[in-house]
This record gives sequence, C-alpha cells and structure tokens, in this order.
Amino acid sequence: MPAMSHDEIARAVQAAIGHHRAGRLQQAEAGYRQVLAMQPDHPDALHLLGVVAAQAGRLDEAIACFQRFLAVKPNVVEVHYNLALAWAAKREPDKAIACYQRALELNPKYAEAHLGQGLGWKDKGQLDQAIVCFKRALDANPKYVEAHYNLGNALRDTGHFVEAIACFQKALSCNPGFVIAYRNLGYLWRHIGQIDQAVACYRQALALKPDFVGAHDNLLYTLPFHPDSDRPGMFAEFQNWNRQHARPLRRFIQTHANDRNPNRRLRIAYVSPNFHKHPVGRFMLPLLARHDRVQFEVFCYASSPEHDELTTKLKSHADVWRSIVGLSDEQAAQLIRKDQIDILVDLSMHMADNRMLVFARKPAPVQVTYLAYAGGTAVDTIDYRLTDRYLDPDPADDRFYMEKSIRLDGTYWCYQQSIATQPVNALPALTAGTITLGCLNNFSKVSPGAMETWATLLNRLGSARLVLHTIIGSHREKVIRFMTDRGVAADRLDIVGRVSPEEYFTTYQRIDLAVDPFPYAGGTTTCDALWMGIPVVTLAGRTAVGRAGVSILSNVGLDELIAGTPQEYVRIAADLAADLPRLAQFRATLRQRMQDSALMDETRYAHGIEAAYRTMWCDWCRQPAGNSSSPL
Repeated sequence: MPAMSHDEIARAVQAAIGHHRAGRLQQAEAGYRQVLAMQPDHPDALHLLGVVAAQAGRLDEAIACFQRFLAVKPNVVEVHYNLALAWAAKREPDKAIACYQRALELNPKYAEAHLGQGLGWKDKGQLDQAIVCFKRALDANPKYVEAHYNLGNALRDTGHFVEAIACFQKALSCNPGFVIAYRNLGYLWRHIGQIDQAVACYRQALALKPDFVGAHDNLLYTLPFHPDSDRPGMFAEFQNWNRQHARPLRRFIQTHANDRNPNRRLRIAYVSPNFHKHPVGRFMLPLLARHDRVQFEVFCYASSPEHDELTTKLKSHADVWRSIVGLSDEQAAQLIRKDQIDILVDLSMHMADNRMLVFARKPAPVQVTYLAYAGGTAVDTIDYRLTDRYLDPDPADDRFYMEKSIRLDGTYWCYQQSIATQPVNALPALTAGTITLGCLNNFSKVSPGAMETWATLLNRLGSARLVLHTIIGSHREKVIRFMTDRGVAADRLDIVGRVSPEEYFTTYQRIDLAVDPFPYAGGTTTCDALWMGIPVVTLAGRTAVGRAGVSILSNVGLDELIAGTPQEYVRIAADLAADLPRLAQFRATLRQRMQDSALMDETRYAHGIEAAYRTMWCDWCRQPAGNSSSPL
C-alpha cells in the first residue's frame, strides 16, 4: 500500500468516523485499520477501532487498542473511561473501577465515570461504596437520570426503601419516559403496602411500553394484594398477559415425541430462581428428598446463580441439576426439549425472575405450575395447577384459572424445619404481664383493613403489644401514626426491620399469638409461627392466596382459629389472648402437633404429588399423537 500524506490520513480518519456515526461499523473498521497500517500509533484510529471492537463484542481487542493509545497519550480521560467500560463488560469490576478512578483523577466532575465506578462497586457487592459514587455522579450532574435510578436500586438493596422511592421519582421527573423506573418504583410501593400506587406504576410502565413483560408480571403478582381486586377483573388481566406475551410464541411449539407409555419412569423437571434460602426452596426440600426415584427421574433447572447451603441440599436430591442462567428463553426451551422432559413444573408463576416465556414455548408435553404462591398463571400452554381443597373449595371458581386445577389430597405445602432451629420457649405473657401479638409477614401483605382490625383488637385487649415487620424510615413512622390515630399508643408497637433467619425465629420467642394479614394471607410465616408454638388467627379470604392460612390450619387441625369475618377474627383472637392456660398449652404442643400432621408428612405429600403427575401423564398419553397443544 503506497504511503499516505498527513492530509490523506486525516481525510481517511474523517471518512471512517463518518461511517462510524452512520452505524456502518464494517466500513468504519476498515478505514481505521487502513490508517493504522500507515501510522500504527495514530491515536484517533486506535481509540475508535477500540470503540468499534467493543461495539462488536470483541472486548480483548478493544482493551488492547485502548491500552496502546494510553501508552502514547496517557492523559485522555475518554479513553480511560472506554477502557473501564470494556473491563466492566468482561465482568472485571476491579480493573474497571481502577480505570474509572484514573478518568476521575483527570476530570473529577466526570459524572459518567462516577456512575460506572458505582456500578463496579455494586457488582462487587459493596453497596455503601456504590451509593457514594452514585451521589457524586449527581453532584456533578443533578439531572443524571441513570444516576438517580441506580442510586434508587442501591438504596433499595440496603433496605432504605423510602429514600429509594424518592430517587426513582426524581429519575422520572427528569425523564417521564424512563419506563424501567416505574417498575422499580412499583415494587417499592408494593413492599410497603401502598398497593394503589404500585398498580398505578405498573400500568404507567405498560402504557409507555406495552410489551414490557417484567412490568406486566409485577402487575399480575400485585393485584391479589389489593383488597378491592375482584376475581373476574384479575383473571381478565391475566388473560391480557397471555395474549400479549405468550400467544405470539406458540409458533415455536414443536411436536413432542416422548414415549407414550403411561407406566414408564418419567422425567420430572422443576424450574425456579429460588433453589436457595427462600420459601420455595424450603418447601421443595421435602418433595425432592422423598421423590420415588424408581418411578421418577428428577431434573432441576436453576435460573438464578444464588447458591447457599440449602442449594447444596436441594442439589443432592436431584438426578440432574442444570443452570439456565444467561440462557435465552428459546435456548432454555431447547435444552429442556433435548433432555426429553415429560412433565415440566414452574415454581415461579409471575414472581421475579420467572421463566414464563420458556413455558410459553411448551418444551415439555405436560406443564404444571405450583408453589410460588397459591394461584395460577393464565398461560395457556401450562396445563395444570396444583392446589388443595382448602385453597380452592368451590369447583365453580375453577373458571378463574386457565390451567386445570388438581386438588391434592391433603396439603399444598409440606413444612420442614430446615432453618428453624430455635427451641420453643415458655409463653412470654407469663412473665411479661401482657399479651404480645405478632405479624412477621412482608408488609406488602398488610392492608389497611388488616391494620384497622388489629387496632380494634389491641384496643379491646387494653395493654397488649403488637410486633410488626416493616422497613426503617418514614414508612415506619406512618405505620405508627396509623395506629396511634386509632388509639393504640406508640409504645405498644414493636416494629422490626430486616434480620437474619436466626434473628427472625428468635423474634417469634417474644410473641404469644400471631395475627395473619389479609386479603393476602401468610404461608411460610404461618408455618414458622406454628413451629415456634404460636397459634395463628386467620381470615378466610375469597382467593387462593387469601386462604393460605385456612389450608395450613386445617391440615394441623386448628379450624377453630379460622374466621369468616373481621369481627369473628377479633373475637377469636381476643378470646384466645384472654386464656393464658390455652395459649400455654398451644405453646407446649404445637410443634409435636405439626410433626404428627399432614403438613409434615413428607412421604404422603410426595406420593400425593407423584400420583397427580402420573394422572396428568396418563391423560396426555391418551391424546392423539402429534398433539402439542394444551389439552384444556
């Protein structure tokens, strides 16, 4: 190639930049390389070739270009910044942080570098440092939307929900179209029990971006928390989700060639992001441990990288354990097809990190939803939902589910005290001189109606105290004000925040009587309270999630603690609180009573679910060969 003059090189660089700005990356790259062939250390060509390489995902090449540039011109802030971005994309947060720091030494007001450094600290799990960086980015640029957003995420993750709400609101005031902030804001409103605001945020997100499946999932999950939600209206919204997100994927459904022998060993697979210390992980442990390996080969598809000692236990009970972290929905579906799964079980429904769009592709001939919460998905490629006769007592209500309801003979849940190691203590009221009520559920379940009922109960009991779980900050003050406005003095409220699992069970040792929230009842917390010797008063709701307490208490033989109205709820709780000998008897016997009940009969529970699976399989085997659609 003949030598180029200085002017020709300058024109070649400008031409390449023109291609680059127009998105013609191949032509831009060719131009930069042409310049570098003539002048190997041309700074602009080196820098911009690195940018092209990074845009194409060739991160090692990009890093090499940036480093060559900096060897010649070490004080160009933008190149240090781009090098940091490349290291961050390679998931090398330490190297990225160091490069951001060098950029900031050259320009302390470089807001984007402060943001990037904060994201690096966040990737390392050091949220306090991340928060400092995000705040510095906002000092440099108070209208930096991404900095407000990421500060909100970090504050949320450290439990400062009220401050996080303010950050998301600020991001939206700077950019009302920043749709993802509406979803995160909705999550926070729900978490502190402000369900109207949460629903409004999700609907606004969907108005801006109708295909925003995450916001639509959040909306479906949140609607049952609202005391005014009606079942036909909720079901209609679930059907909207199915039409919007699942139906278009039916074209990816393939014919299932699984062996139609109704009696053969079946491949059962569970899909979840919660195979760890999470209610789903805890309730799955007895099922995985008791599965009949002669009749069933058990697969688990973990869609989260989180791993702890419970993960290790769950993994030990699976025949095959696969991570689908990082796999697209289609890639995950292909893996499941390749594994020739017969019955695929969803354990997430519309909760966070679900893989509903894998199920929409129907990679297995029989698909089931279970355990995430007592409800349904309305995804028409999911054939069945597991429930029990207490959660769904009226077969007429099956019209509110797309899936066919299979009522287990006994319990929907099986409890194992895998992390509940604290002993049952003596009844606290015997030494405290007063009754202590308690509700350790996530505050998203605590409706104004439940709070009104508890205030009535506390006023009736005189000196009784109430232990509640909610976040720190101004929200806690709002809860206290709600109760004091109804005659309950602040010193009768004991509000606890985030605690470790061990501290959580220790908190139960201060409680005499548990009060269940409504309209969304407790599940895991109800079982935990009973295990700690504490009776739970529940209100029978209209929906399956509102009847979780009914199912649990019925299976332990505690029907007398189930109320049909708020007034009856107050009466049952007040009568029990006035009867210390009865409370002490519960304290002494409930743990053994649980162990003797269906709620902890692991073998019976596993056999019941396996019988349901076998029935589902036989139904599919009777269908005409080549039918890949739902039998419903």
